[in-house]
Amino acid sequence: MIRTPRLSVRPEHPDFVDLDWSEPISNWVSSRLVSMPEGIHRHPVVFVAYAQGIYAIKELPIRFARHEFETLGAMEEITRHVAVPVGLVERPWIDESSESSGAVITAYVSHAFPYRHLVFGHDFGQRRGSLLDAFAGLLVELHLHGFYWGDCSLSNTLYRWDASSIEAVMIDAETSSIYGHISRGQRLEDLAIMEINVAGEMADIAAEHGVSIDDADLSLGFDISARYAALWDELTTSLVVTAGDHYRIRHRIDRLNTLGFAVESIDLIPVDDGVNVKMRVKVGGRQYHSERLRQIAGIDTSENQARSILSDLSYHEAKLGLTSATRKSVGAMKWRSLVLEPMIHQITIDLPDQPVYQAYCDFLAYRLKVATERRRNVENAEAYEAWKDAGFPGFRGSDDPVAV
Repeated sequence: MIRTPRLSVRPEHPDFVDLDWSEPISNWVSSRLVSMPEGIHRHPVVFVAYAQGIYAIKELPIRFARHEFETLGAMEEITRHVAVPVGLVERPWIDESSESSGAVITAYVSHAFPYRHLVFGHDFGQRRGSLLDAFAGLLVELHLHGFYWGDCSLSNTLYRWDASSIEAVMIDAETSSIYGHISRGQRLEDLAIMEINVAGEMADIAAEHGVSIDDADLSLGFDISARYAALWDELTTSLVVTAGDHYRIRHRIDRLNTLGFAVESIDLIPVDDGVNVKMRVKVGGRQYHSERLRQIAGIDTSENQARSILSDLSYHEAKLGLTSATRKSVGAMKWRSLVLEPMIHQITIDLPDQPVYQAYCDFLAYRLKVATERRRNVENAEAYEAWKDAGFPGFRGSDDPVAV
């Protein structure tokens, strides 16, 4: 018997009605099914391809499906570091407690991969520091916006290269809650859950490689917590500014921007009988540089990619002696049309179907390497030919996310 589900799908995406919703997704036989990098799942997950892109479909009881769809939608308004919810599926003919009574459809995180693709041997090797920063930064950003994860783990996150760093994206919100403000106790509970989950994941990796549990990287979760604590303090500690030291306000803003966080508002509160002021900052999402690059060049990149590309703009500004605001504005337009766009076009030709802005960041790193070796300025054309002749070193393709 053919049964029709209740489908709620956002505009500009497929309607998904051609899929066999009368069957559990694990039973599907469809030309739309594709294999994608994925981690370990608590619930059945499949990936389907349409002209609009690739989508992940996770099957779970409808109560949890509704909650996850709504939570991801709310967080999407705040940060780009969560999976984008596209559709909610309800099968009214199935008992609501059944695993197959509902499903959540999300857009597949482009060029992303699970944490196991970062494993080098039985641990993360030289990538460990980048993973710590990415995961701690994600958790801090979520907590700043009142998000309690409830099941924080490496498995519930996808990763992708972000210039020379790693970007983490939360993909599982089944156990999460959003509050107006998250308490210290809730934050510590989330961290404790994370430490236990990560220790278990690292023990599993060690066992799979025949390594004793004594040699497993069981401290990874604690090191994430340590970096989390340092970043949290940096973002939330009030600064007391004395008379004549008001430049420290600008320095604090610049420091937060350097960390990738936008500053939404600043409160200056008189203290010490009005002699000094306490600076209290409210930070926004961790996308300061990506928003700035979007305003300048109209392109959408991850945070550290934007930071790297903006450094290239600063390099050309300095080379041309652009100092005033007006000349910088004109210079940015010239840089976009004469430098950035031709390079992006060439990379698209030479490396089709690859993450083009990640490739551009790798090219910029190579250009710096060549200039350092040759002890002189190296123009883009010369650096690009050298990069191409060397086989695009440093480029990380989507088919091999750990290639170096």
